[in-house]
Amino acid sequence: MRRTVIRGGLVITATEEIEADVLVEDDTIAAITAPGVARDWTADAVFDATGHYVIPGGVDAHTHMEMPFGGTYAADTFETGTRAAAWGGTTTIIDFAIQPVGRTLREGVEAWHAKADDNCAIDYGFHGILSDVGDGVLKEMDALVGEGITSFKMFMAYPGVFYSDDGQILRAMQQAGENGALIMMHAENGIAIDVLVRQALDAGHTDPKYHGRVRHPLLEAEATHRAIQLSKVAGSPLYVVHVSATEAVAEITKARHEGHAVFGETCPQYLFLTVDDLAAPGFEGAKYVCSTPLRPADHQASLWRALRTDDLSVVSTDHCPFCFAGQKELGRDDFSKIPNGIPGVENRLDLLHDAVVAGRISRRRWVELASTAPARMFGLHPRKGTIAPGADADLVIYDPGAEQVLSAETHHMNVDYNAYEGRRITGRVRTVLSRGEAIVHDGEYHGRPGRGRFLRREPCGYLS
Repeated sequence: MRRTVIRGGLVITATEEIEADVLVEDDTIAAITAPGVARDWTADAVFDATGHYVIPGGVDAHTHMEMPFGGTYAADTFETGTRAAAWGGTTTIIDFAIQPVGRTLREGVEAWHAKADDNCAIDYGFHGILSDVGDGVLKEMDALVGEGITSFKMFMAYPGVFYSDDGQILRAMQQAGENGALIMMHAENGIAIDVLVRQALDAGHTDPKYHGRVRHPLLEAEATHRAIQLSKVAGSPLYVVHVSATEAVAEITKARHEGHAVFGETCPQYLFLTVDDLAAPGFEGAKYVCSTPLRPADHQASLWRALRTDDLSVVSTDHCPFCFAGQKELGRDDFSKIPNGIPGVENRLDLLHDAVVAGRISRRRWVELASTAPARMFGLHPRKGTIAPGADADLVIYDPGAEQVLSAETHHMNVDYNAYEGRRITGRVRTVLSRGEAIVHDGEYHGRPGRGRFLRREPCGYLS
């Protein structure tokens, strides 16, 4: 048995903060005791966390490694992306296995296993992306739920690529209502957006800033409203991904206050970036093209408020990096051809801690948003997302006073820019344990491809 001790830290979970020592045996948390008890334990490794926080490893429930989009692929592989995640204190990701149009859902899952298995440095799971709903796919959903893939994403955007119409969405929701799966929705009115895209291009508006203008906040709100109504008709829960607009937040808040099982997620880019970035001089705004798009700064107040009231329950990254050179540049003369996505898997935990420093959220809410809530939402809690005996020893020793400047020169993501370039923040990961093994410590990386395990997930923990 391998024993590891973390002593002298402030242990923070979603529900409490205590000065404590933590004992790890092999890959599991064995005990949490009063300070000083650890001095009597024999251990193979001892980490002094005095003056530091000890928090559960981050759970990023929305990543896109090696995702095909717009004639190219997301720049991070499962190897590079999970290594970057580890550097940033994230010890679990859930990626999206895409069903090819006209093919089976199973083929998509097998393709993603081929990409991820033996390549991940941290533990990982999959959601399914439903691109072509039919009778066979609905039956496949049942089988995959039994295999631990308990959530499925659909798109009201991207006609001709991932788009599902209302009938397909309703059928998938009905199936989810029967098999216990959670439907995740990209809520934007893609049909209307495509009209506005064509009109903008016909008028000669090709710059990146028009990406935000054609994807109007009301088209996010309308789709969010429609998805909620379909979920109510189907009798199934709904999780709305990457919520960015005040009006969409209002739709989710109304549904939740009426008692419906509707959940919302936002991402750091919507909390810390704005349309001003999308309108950067020259073609620089292409770096900030993602969907849903960045919004005017006044939308951020609604997002932060909803995070405090739990009307938005999770902060994920939607990490989908495309290099500026050679990838974002595909849309230099046509904003609609800029690959949609922003890198961020390495920066989420630090950015949210900076929000703690700024007084926007509490320390416990920080842990809840970044770790506990996504673990519960996607059937991984209490194995992941908490510090308790029996849980996986995914632990982060965090230095709350360290200062750093976010930059492409120092990050570990496989992309040639950082969306938060030059931002000075307070707080930094010092040590990361993944199932009891220190994979990052004092500025050195000790992880390796293939040590991450595929996670079979239970249904959403907020519904039982």
